[in-house]
Amino acid sequence: MNAASVASLFLVGVSLFGVAADASAQSPWRLGVALGHGVRTNPLIQSDDIPIALDLDIAWFGERFYFDNFDAGFTVIDNDAMTVNAVGRINSDRVFFGKTDTRLVTIGAAIGQATNFAVGAPLAQPTELTVPDRDYAVELGIEMLADGRWGQLQLAAHQDASGTHDGYEVFLDYGYGWRRQRWSVEPSLGFAYKSDELNDYYWGVRPDEASAALPEYQAGSGVNPHLKLAASYQLTRHWAVAVSAEYERLSTEAAASPIVADRDVVGYFAGAHYRF
Repeated sequence: MNAASVASLFLVGVSLFGVAADASAQSPWRLGVALGHGVRTNPLIQSDDIPIALDLDIAWFGERFYFDNFDAGFTVIDNDAMTVNAVGRINSDRVFFGKTDTRLVTIGAAIGQATNFAVGAPLAQPTELTVPDRDYAVELGIEMLADGRWGQLQLAAHQDASGTHDGYEVFLDYGYGWRRQRWSVEPSLGFAYKSDELNDYYWGVRPDEASAALPEYQAGSGVNPHLKLAASYQLTRHWAVAVSAEYERLSTEAAASPIVADRDVVGYFAGAHYRF
């Protein structure tokens, strides 16, 4: 069973295509490149959406150990019923914070509409509004993968091992795929539960970061539901065309943060994929 996860569909470096080439079963390496057009919206205030034009797919699968783009793991159980892996990964929430800007704003109706917080008295001089910076977190966890005629199920739990946020996440995704000759279509749905510590680190505003333009905020735990759809058509042994789309809704706790402008995160990608 393939240990690759589609949980972070638009994270840079994650393969967006589930197409299979016969040659991939004969080698421990899976190498591919995708060219096309894609975008993932950014929920943060004064931020830019994340474009995707090139996607590299690099993976190696040994008898037990494997590397799959930004995930590395060890297969503990692998049988007809399920695969269980111990996994190390990099948390993907940080990706939004690399596309933000610092701006001068005047406290008043306009900034209140843009940043979702209660405004105070207008200030004589513009105030600098900066989205707080956040770090990537290295997380360790366990995942269970199972499939059958009923579909595919992924259940995973990850805990921060780098001391970045000290929180954890529980992820569940169920998909059902259809394959007919060269066509492949797979919708899926699920959710991610994020703990108090994880949510507050990425979406909270600490006292030393707060200002007249950015009030202090502490985020609690919450659930982010998601929907995904991936479709591909195999042109040749190596070439395929594919489209994928994803919708994620931030939890109430994350969406209430003054650094969040939109709780709905939408992504899509369409292009051609070459597998070596």
